[in-house]
Amino acid sequence: MPDFQTLMLFSIACLALTATPGPDMLLIASRSVSQGRSAGFASLAGIQTGTYIHALAMALGLSQLFLIVPLAYDIVRYVGAAYLLYLAIQVFRSSGQSAFPAPDTQRYAVAEMFWQGLLTNLLNPKMVLFVLALFPQFVRPEAGSIAVQILVLATVLNLIGLLVNGIVILMASHMGLMFAGRSRFRRASQLFLGTVFAGLAVRLLLEERR
Repeated sequence: MPDFQTLMLFSIACLALTATPGPDMLLIASRSVSQGRSAGFASLAGIQTGTYIHALAMALGLSQLFLIVPLAYDIVRYVGAAYLLYLAIQVFRSSGQSAFPAPDTQRYAVAEMFWQGLLTNLLNPKMVLFVLALFPQFVRPEAGSIAVQILVLATVLNLIGLLVNGIVILMASHMGLMFAGRSRFRRASQLFLGTVFAGLAVRLLLEERR
């Protein structure tokens, strides 16, 4: 179990990272604006579940595959970009529909947002490298089980992410509700979401491994 000082230092690092606008925050915000608070939190839940999976993979040594086999990194990168482009096409095709789903489709929509957030996170190889770069700096072999320490750190990262992105979700969804009755806004918000997906896909394709 990491000691208090280690957890505090890690928390400060996580706060600085999560408070800096990035792909995850942009995706969550655009989801919240276009489809409401539930969609935003569902996307965040999927992303944070992916963080736990990445942490477990690191604890089991599977993440080292990206360092040993460079081709594995590129395969995941291309698959992730293809998935994001698919989501962008789906959003663009439905951009004329209401931004906020009807009550009888809300449960399905929320589940769909969760799985999209999870897959988006899992298919982002930069997340693997992020975990590999940050977490080992705060793991101490003498502090007990390495796997337990990694999961504790992942929990701290997710809690801080919930705080920061939760504020973003509430603000973005409030903005969406303010303009929900305007057809131009509904279309613009969906187009914005599709553009975010497409932009993330292009960004993933153009990024080089560091």
